[in-house]
Amino acid sequence: MSTTGVNLSETERAVVEAMRARNPRADPTGHLPDVPPSRIPRHVAIIMDGNGRWAEARGLPRIFGHRNGAAAVREVVEHAGVLGIEAVTLFSFSQENWKRPKDEIDALMTLCLAYLEGERDAMVRKGIRFKVIGRREGLPEAVVLAIQDVTEATAGGKAGTLCLAINYGSRAEIVDAAKSLARDAARGRLDADAIDEAMFADRLDTAGMPDPDLLIRTAGEMRVSNYLLWQISYAELYVSPVCWPDFGPEQLNDAVRAYAGRDRRFGGIGPG
Repeated sequence: MSTTGVNLSETERAVVEAMRARNPRADPTGHLPDVPPSRIPRHVAIIMDGNGRWAEARGLPRIFGHRNGAAAVREVVEHAGVLGIEAVTLFSFSQENWKRPKDEIDALMTLCLAYLEGERDAMVRKGIRFKVIGRREGLPEAVVLAIQDVTEATAGGKAGTLCLAINYGSRAEIVDAAKSLARDAARGRLDADAIDEAMFADRLDTAGMPDPDLLIRTAGEMRVSNYLLWQISYAELYVSPVCWPDFGPEQLNDAVRAYAGRDRRFGGIGPG
């Protein structure tokens, strides 16, 4: 099979057909002809770092960095779908971010609300399913209502999943999952000895989603910052020196190329 000038094996052809069955806009070989479609990650998680530094380097208030970062979200999510990536999870606001100045927090919540309201119809039209992980407690009521509205409106989306981590912390998520299992065990609804990894994963906020294959962090920081600690157990890590507002399709392509060139052994021994 030839797709955009690339000859594909039957195996790779089947991968592309599966991508296009889910998302007709998927064209991995047209944008990454040097990467076999089977090497495209299903789920990419991103820590969007560097918005404030991007603004400060330009002599602008930090909120300008966040606004430009929101524009980058749209471009990167769109390109991920074209590459055939099934799910993108973005670290939007951590539980630790409440320590920031109140005016910055207020601006971030206003920006979050504007993003949800502005992207709702586009997500419905493109068949993107929207999901939020993290605790709702503490979020402004308008943001909570917008999350519910967009989640319900896009529930039937089949083209891909956009997941935002808002008021999220992985340790808190793991504690909440443990509490949920403990309550059910105490009430006799399950046998504590029967709890396994799959059962635990089903109690996490990301239940029903594949674990991330690739974790990207921008702005050169070398840490995972309490993000998806359970889910990224075997994810490939990629750190970009580019601040998030400047991270776009070209940078996502670079990250996917790096991922595709790695040997994922999952604790085993690689070939040779």
